[in-house]
Amino acid sequence: MHTTHLTATLLGLLLSGLGLAGEPANQAKPNNDPATPEVIQQALQADGRSDADVQRDARSRPDVTLALLDIGPGDVVFDVFGGGGYYSELIARVVGEDGKVYLHNNQAYRNFVSKPLAERMAANTLPQLVQHDREVDDLGMAPGSLDAAMIIMSYHDLYFDDKENGWPQIDHQHFMQQIHAGLKTGGRFMIVDHQANPGRAALDAKTLHRIEKDHAIKQIEAIGFKLVAESAVLANPDDDKTTSVFAPDTRGKTDRFIAVFEKI
Repeated sequence: MHTTHLTATLLGLLLSGLGLAGEPANQAKPNNDPATPEVIQQALQADGRSDADVQRDARSRPDVTLALLDIGPGDVVFDVFGGGGYYSELIARVVGEDGKVYLHNNQAYRNFVSKPLAERMAANTLPQLVQHDREVDDLGMAPGSLDAAMIIMSYHDLYFDDKENGWPQIDHQHFMQQIHAGLKTGGRFMIVDHQANPGRAALDAKTLHRIEKDHAIKQIEAIGFKLVAESAVLANPDDDKTTSVFAPDTRGKTDRFIAVFEKI
């Protein structure tokens, strides 16, 4: 995989036209007030949300995840592999017009979500919601420009190798270092993913689309994050974790974990 190395100054200049530059590197995240439960509920109950999004709320529990992400009005958030933008739209409502959310996908993801993504952006009335198409070797984040970042149900894809179908192996360390550098000190990074069985680490990432929580935490902390919060609200002890998350009897019923980190 080709990796481009740029100095922080040059990177900031190149990205200024994208709206991701302008923050000094390593700036600490300000102590903005996080969104209250009422603000999150207002986002969930906002007029204009699609029926599909409202139905997804019950199985994704954004009332919990967005509270754990600790975001609020004016924050800048990066939704990595954001797919069709379910979370990005909610975040845009939480951060308001003074904030920004970047709905990121690489080409491989856009191949799968092109229709729902196009429909959401065509109907988008939130100027703070920005589609951000970038490949994995250059995510396009200026150093210290983000208050929070997240990867929902796709962290395991950093270990997914399927070059025959357009998804070559990602350099995990370089990818995560980009996210770490893009966050302000104290900025939060959250993952939600499908749990694998103990001892499986990332071995089931390609076949079952699962990853072991303890392995994910260890790998993320090695980049320069610290674990600060977890939630079992999406756990399902009835999932034996031996089937693909896309299997008809398993889809939507997996044992999922939520882990939240801060940049140190």
